[in-house]
Amino acid sequence: MENSSFISNLLIEWYTVNKRNLPWRDIQDPYRIWISEIILQQTRVVQGLEYYKRFINRFPDIKSLAEADEQEVLMYWQGLGYYSRARNLHFAAKTISNEYNNEFPKDYHAILKLKGIGEYTAAAITSFAWNMPYPVVDGNVFRFLSRLFAIEEAIDTGKGKKYFTELAEKLMDKKQSGIFNQAIMEFGALQCTPTSPDCSLCPFESNCMAYSNQSISLFPVKQNKTKTKNLYLHYFHIHDSEHLYIRKRKGKGIWQNLFEFPLIESEVQLDFEQLSENQSFKEWFPEEEKHSFKLIIENKKHILSHRILYVNFYQIQIEKERAELQQFTKIKMDEIDKYPVHRLMQYYLESHL
Repeated sequence: MENSSFISNLLIEWYTVNKRNLPWRDIQDPYRIWISEIILQQTRVVQGLEYYKRFINRFPDIKSLAEADEQEVLMYWQGLGYYSRARNLHFAAKTISNEYNNEFPKDYHAILKLKGIGEYTAAAITSFAWNMPYPVVDGNVFRFLSRLFAIEEAIDTGKGKKYFTELAEKLMDKKQSGIFNQAIMEFGALQCTPTSPDCSLCPFESNCMAYSNQSISLFPVKQNKTKTKNLYLHYFHIHDSEHLYIRKRKGKGIWQNLFEFPLIESEVQLDFEQLSENQSFKEWFPEEEKHSFKLIIENKKHILSHRILYVNFYQIQIEKERAELQQFTKIKMDEIDKYPVHRLMQYYLESHL
């Protein structure tokens, strides 16, 4: 590509002046680079920064992470969401500990085999730590390249991802692959932003095909829109004067192995009368017992990637424990901080306990 060196040099020049001062920048430690990249998936830098510092302080190396209990790892991830990231980190750390004697493998394909690591993360680790010429292609890179060249190839297809990866590789300065990758991602994050980019300050203004065609908002192109589904959650904060009841979430899912109050899920909205007809509700709160239900939080909206959650929290005080509640974990109220919980539970506990 004739103008590849021009683009690469201009990106690196811009990056040198405008890059943010972040603790995972300008380091060659593959472990810390890995942790930062996983945290920043689905998480903004401003939010992820403190989590990164706290996580690294507790788990400064592969050995400490591999030897930790999963519940503690989840505690340090609490609030970040997408908890499979933390579980995969923990699993991969154990693999590195067992198979590579706690030394991060210095091989792209070996890194790619680790749980939770895809092409983007493997490229980031190898290029940032060892300057290997593997291009990173994330949302920021898709956006910048699609606008610069007015590329109509959809980014959410296998063909599109291959096209953009090959293009990024052609543009890359192989002698400075690490800094090039940092630069192109940072440019997309700070300058070529998703909405309302300030093109008047862009060093590529005269070269950007989307800008010259006044079609910035049309790029990048996506073929498929994410389909979302509504889900209705009804949580029950059951407690006596000193204790409350929680349970560990089982099965595959974003909140796997996290703790929460007893829950009834529904794909349709239920009023309280309809909720009381649910089999679990009847089991937990038999009609012969008197119960006072207090609606603490009503219809709180919580958006996930493929779900829109509408959440109710009910508070129920009991006088004595019944056999129906022994299926749950009974803990003292002041011990709840010892259990990893998801963001909805964290919100409730911070504001109502």
